[in-house]
Amino acid sequence: MAAVVDIDALSAQLGVNWSEVNLDSIQLPPGNNFGIESDDEAVYHDDQSEFDTGFGNIIVVDHLPVVPKEKFEKLEGVLKKIYNQLGVIKENGLWMPVDPDTKMTLGYCFIEFNTPQEAQNAKEKSHGYKLDKTHIFAVNMFDDFDRLMNVREEWEPPQARPYVPGENLQKWLTDEKARDQLVIRSGPDTEVYWNDARQKKPEPVHKRPYWTESYVQWSPLGTYLVTLHKQGAAVWGGADTFTRLMRYQHSMVKLVDFSPGERYLVTYHSQEPSNPRDASKVEIKVFDVRTGRMMRDFKGSADEFSIGGPGGVAGASWPVFRWAGGKDDKYFAKLSKNTISVYETETFSLIDKKSMKVDNVVDICWSPTDSILSLFVPEQGGGNQPAKVALVQIPSKVELRQKNLFSVSECKMYWQSSGEYLAVKVDRYTKTKKSTYSGFELFRIKERDIPIEVLELDNKNDKIIAFAWEPKGHRFAVIHGDQPRPDVSFYSMKTAQNTGRVSKLATLKAKQANALFWSPTGKYIILAGLKGFNGQLEFFNVDELETMATAEHFMATDIEWDPTGRYVATAVTSVHEMENGFTIWSFNGNLVYRILKDHFFQLAWRPRPPSFLTAEKEEEIAKNLKKYSKKYEAEDQDVSLLLSEQDREKRRALKEEWEKWVMQWKSLHEEEKLARQNLRDGEVSDVEEDEYEAKEVEFEDLIDVTEEIVQESM
Repeated sequence: MAAVVDIDALSAQLGVNWSEVNLDSIQLPPGNNFGIESDDEAVYHDDQSEFDTGFGNIIVVDHLPVVPKEKFEKLEGVLKKIYNQLGVIKENGLWMPVDPDTKMTLGYCFIEFNTPQEAQNAKEKSHGYKLDKTHIFAVNMFDDFDRLMNVREEWEPPQARPYVPGENLQKWLTDEKARDQLVIRSGPDTEVYWNDARQKKPEPVHKRPYWTESYVQWSPLGTYLVTLHKQGAAVWGGADTFTRLMRYQHSMVKLVDFSPGERYLVTYHSQEPSNPRDASKVEIKVFDVRTGRMMRDFKGSADEFSIGGPGGVAGASWPVFRWAGGKDDKYFAKLSKNTISVYETETFSLIDKKSMKVDNVVDICWSPTDSILSLFVPEQGGGNQPAKVALVQIPSKVELRQKNLFSVSECKMYWQSSGEYLAVKVDRYTKTKKSTYSGFELFRIKERDIPIEVLELDNKNDKIIAFAWEPKGHRFAVIHGDQPRPDVSFYSMKTAQNTGRVSKLATLKAKQANALFWSPTGKYIILAGLKGFNGQLEFFNVDELETMATAEHFMATDIEWDPTGRYVATAVTSVHEMENGFTIWSFNGNLVYRILKDHFFQLAWRPRPPSFLTAEKEEEIAKNLKKYSKKYEAEDQDVSLLLSEQDREKRRALKEEWEKWVMQWKSLHEEEKLARQNLRDGEVSDVEEDEYEAKEVEFEDLIDVTEEIVQESM
């Protein structure tokens, strides 16, 4: 309060009207906050004190060669080459003591890094490093010496601490109503809700203003929620409390990405150069999610992290690192000019200590379930060397399959979620090179020798607008043709009649759609018309090949299914100024509820981990669904009756309120009757209509007179 008074006094002294100052327009010089803390300063307050004090960023490397002065620089250069790969050594941060009498080094050195995390990482990665046959590094933290020097002479048994169980991070999966959670951001607030479709409204779980400085993101299995801050990233977990579990130091972090099994978190930061001609500087860090330990960092210009390097797509592509499929999180890959670098997470080093050299490679994509990498190389030499799509097994780097492609304009790869199929959309030039046509190369990954089929549309000149695989299924959908009413076709990789060839199931003519959204469980799909189509929605049953419902969410920008496939959310974000908010629909297109939120930025469903049930058990449950559903049908009936009673009570209350209002006005009207009669000189005005006598009165009104002289004709 005193600070506010001081500001008011100072503004009055300077003649400034404080109420007219737009605080959002004030830009502080970079690197100077003038003592103004950000909203999340408290999140990292404890960590900052760790970085600013003590010797936690210094390591001691022992068992070094003892060398004379003339070999000092050579040994120092070797050490810097080793440790610069593990962190940033401060200026003059490497010091090797020398014996003043012999002028020989003492066999150890001190190395100071920028942060304690880098020092800890260097210690763990280099302890036991074999420089040569007789010199194996022994690395310790400098702070450890203080701790070891203060060990008491007499042993004392450690004090037993009572076990305090932490919150079950999977507790939200045990919700008795089997509901799903979603997170939204609007204005300064980030909110987590239960989707309570029975009550036809969301149930609040957790709300926090200024929880993040940019966006939030769920981990792939739904265990964590990550937030971004000036000092780095933080993960939170739980069903309702959302306790902070870990922090990751990375100043001005802009983007994050999880490994599929949630073991690692990748953070990204880029800095604009002072000279516009220079490329942006990029720093990427890989952290262990549970321990918060930085496993490795990567630094360089944005060109080094862009697809195809400086000659390819401009700017860094995100995610820079592509993770191999499965929950093991064993491998991740980075694409750069003529190079594919594949790392293994046991040591976070390159497989076989070298990258794969692939001339002109422009795209890579992992199988969602296996360590198989697909890659695309465009034509080279003016068409003399064909384009190709190849499948490479990791870690052996053995090429499993290759397909050469001719007259290729563009190529895009689509993996099916179970890793059984790979679809490659190929845009080819016509003979005249003046136009292109599209088709598909379909790889059957699980079959012997990986057979490939070629699929062309009935009208191969149709433009392909969208493609999407059915999750966990063998079908796919394609939007093709000319706007504004293209066609939608459905295909199957196997049918009862033919299990080894692709076949068309149906084509829907003239649909207002430009995007496809399959249910996570398959069978149902939404044909959506976004952007220019203003939010047209068609809920379609692919099993029955019939439309279940059509609807519209005007100006919808986002569509996202919940992880169970029971409900789907459509949203209008702040890219539009009006009608911001989200709508929840059932899988068959019934509107459940609608929520309006000003300045609506983001909606994301909390993912669910894969079911532990076998395919046979899931099939058994599906067959006996009526038996299992009786319990829930009874609960739904109870809720429906409760909602009906609540609606009746609401209508009853509204009726009573209306009748009360009418009686109040009638009473007031009666009280003012005498006053109205006096205003009319005693005439009674409040009489029934049939007591009046109606009379017709005629009158004339002279409006204008005009004189005109008419001459007689001769």
